[in-house]
This record gives sequence, C-alpha cells and structure tokens, in this order.
Amino acid sequence: QVQLVESGGGLVQPGGSLRLSCAASGSIFGINAMGWYRQAPGKQRDLLARIRPGGSTIYADSVKGRFTISRDNAKNTVYLQMNSLKPEDTAIYYCNANVWVVGSPNGLDAWGQGTLVTVSS
Repeated sequence: QVQLVESGGGLVQPGGSLRLSCAASGSIFGINAMGWYRQAPGKQRDLLARIRPGGSTIYADSVKGRFTISRDNAKNTVYLQMNSLKPEDTAIYYCNANVWVVGSPNGLDAWGQGTLVTVSS
C-alpha cells in the first residue's frame, strides 16, 4: 500500500508564488519518475512537470520558466515551486509517482488526492 499526500495549495494573487509538496509513504522499495498534473473544471488532467530519480526534468510549455519541479529522494518527496502565477493556473493539482512496492514485481502508478490552487485577486 502506497499513499501520496500533497500540501501547499491555497489562494494566491496573480503574480504570486506557491510551493506544493507531495510525500510518498508505505511499502516503498523505490520510486522512479515523479510528477505533477493539474485539472481545471471541465478540462482533462494535464501533465505539468516530471522528474526522474537522477534529476532530469520535463515541463509543459504552459509552465516552462515559471514552475520548477524538484525531489528529495531520501524523503520520497516531490516539490513544485510555482512563480508568476496566473488566473488560468487555477486548478486542482495532483502528484503522481511510479513506485516499486516491497514484495511485488510490478510497479504501481500512485496518485495523490489533489490540492486546490486558486489564483485570484
């Protein structure tokens, strides 16, 4: 059993910053890629950023240069630093991790419960 718990969402004014955190816990043998997604009302869930254990990253064009993903492998935690926030960044943000579970030969695609980010004046 693996759990991902996000924190750090909230209300911020346009141009402001927020930092999201997502900690994985449970019967974890190891974690491969970790990422952040978001879903706005009436829209599909989109990938924002992804980071591999060695630190290589990819970003969606919509957040490139404004958002930074990072991870602490020792803490099984991934972060998303969000700067220069815009109203269109308003959405529920989800973290995702590809996890190797203790005692299982199969990987697990785990998701957090989501955290709401609202960008408004």
